[in-house]
Amino acid sequence: MDTACAQDRARLAELEHQIQELERTLAALRLEECAVKDRLNAYKYPVLSLPHEIVAEIFLRFIPAYPACPPLAGSESPVLLTHICRMWRETALATPRLWRAVCLSAMERASFNPNYIWLNRAGCCPLSIRLNERDSYALSGPALAAAIAPHRARCEYLKIRLAFQGAVPAIEGEFSILHHLDLELDVHLSKTVVFDTVPMLRSAVLDFIASRWIVLPWTQLTTLWLHTLTLPECVPILPKAENLVECHLDLVARLRDKNFVVDPCITLTRLQSLTVHAENSMTRCLDSFSLPALFSLDICEVLLGTDPVSSLSAFATRSQCSLRQLCIRSTHSSPLTEDAYCAAFPSIQSCQRIRTDGYIYCHE
Repeated sequence: MDTACAQDRARLAELEHQIQELERTLAALRLEECAVKDRLNAYKYPVLSLPHEIVAEIFLRFIPAYPACPPLAGSESPVLLTHICRMWRETALATPRLWRAVCLSAMERASFNPNYIWLNRAGCCPLSIRLNERDSYALSGPALAAAIAPHRARCEYLKIRLAFQGAVPAIEGEFSILHHLDLELDVHLSKTVVFDTVPMLRSAVLDFIASRWIVLPWTQLTTLWLHTLTLPECVPILPKAENLVECHLDLVARLRDKNFVVDPCITLTRLQSLTVHAENSMTRCLDSFSLPALFSLDICEVLLGTDPVSSLSAFATRSQCSLRQLCIRSTHSSPLTEDAYCAAFPSIQSCQRIRTDGYIYCHE
């Protein structure tokens, strides 16, 4: 019995000694822990030491380049920047250019009013607004007009698809700095809408319904896109846009318009770039144009008839233009190569033939 007690006393002494050693080690570790925490708390991360102006510029590189509209949420939304820390939130909210482009289509009216939150954060900046009334949560009718009206004077880029008559007031009135208008209509209007107070308008995109009901100051335009129109539907518009530098025509064809030719030709003396695409053949499409300043042409081969090279040659002779860039879009069954076009037009510096099945051939 005495032997067992002696052993326990010896073991207890060993345990107490080990505990004391561990407590000293733990105390040293805790002191070191406090020192490390103090150093970390005193450390200022370089990104947080940057001047406000530099951080704001970094934020502007984070979102899609203006006038593209960032999403309301997700990895490319400026809202994400307000969730990182207090300093970044203050910087983001104090940077109006972060909020100058907005897609109203995705605004859930039940969650917040874009008129008072997103657009107001843009301060006095020019605005880029995109809206599609067909989207599930899009503002529509009077609500759409009410959202845009207070900011009409600041609209610089406007891309709108209207599906209902009630939203027409959204595009009426003065747009004093509007530079680009992209308008698609799903419904015929009860009256013609005249944009007569858009002194800065230079670029427009219209679909076939919008082209019938919208009147623009055509002579101001330098860039024009017309899509889902027939060639005869383009005729009333193009001669009025006499200062065009760039024109894109996405045509549809009716059988009765297959051989339609404008007489006299549409002459656009300043047009430098023409793109003409169509799903169907209109064999005499280029016969309707005389474009003396043209140097870039992008066209579907089916629009050049049975002898595309001769058709292009006749067009170039009539226009007295010197093509520098040529892009021919053709089917995989086309017998012509880009070399055939280059041989016919020595002035061409860049020739590209794009097959509709995805292959691209270049000759420079």
